Amino acid sequence: MTINVEVISDVVCPWCYIGKRRLAQALELYRASADAPLAVHVSWRPFQLNPRLPLAGVDRAEYVAAKFGARAEGTYARVGAVGRSVGIDFAFERILRQPNTLPAHQLIDFAQRHGKQEQMVETLFRAYFIEGADLTRFDALVALAQRAGLQAAAARACLDDDVQRQEVAAEDERARAAGVNGVPFFVFDHRLAVSGAQEPEVLLRALEQVAVEAVPDA
Repeated sequence: MTINVEVISDVVCPWCYIGKRRLAQALELYRASADAPLAVHVSWRPFQLNPRLPLAGVDRAEYVAAKFGARAEGTYARVGAVGRSVGIDFAFERILRQPNTLPAHQLIDFAQRHGKQEQMVETLFRAYFIEGADLTRFDALVALAQRAGLQAAAARACLDDDVQRQEVAAEDERARAAGVNGVPFFVFDHRLAVSGAQEPEVLLRALEQVAVEAVPDA
């Protein structure tokens, strides 16, 4: 039996990167504490924080100023401190472009079909938040797909596929229609939802609850 965990997130959301690390910690706790832990399968689902941004993106400094104003420095200092607590050394100063993330989500969807989704998600998070990669550039995205273990030509074909792009955008819209208005958003076995980058212990309790419900005689 398998517990399916769906993570609705965006690759330009620092709290989603933090949530990814906290979920990994929760999974370690679950496997260590359960007498007979069930297998857990994690899949990543698209959500765009800024779906109306042009594909070319916008200047990051202007975006941050418009969104946070004078609060920006304090906001990112707090996020940075939480990031360091889970092993993420955010380098916000390296980010020059705020991208439309639909192409990145196309690659995440594509990677799932090839068993490389975890690698693709981690690669995109690291590239954006630590290396300052420009996710508006298709050549950069293809290089990141290669880093995650995907073929360059196939990744480029994915990015050029208008049908697949619309399918990913439609999944984003379905999440919004279902009431998701912030990320990360975790769905455990279609039974239990947890919103936000909660502490590992909170995510662990969700795992334990759905595990008991999946095996009622346990």
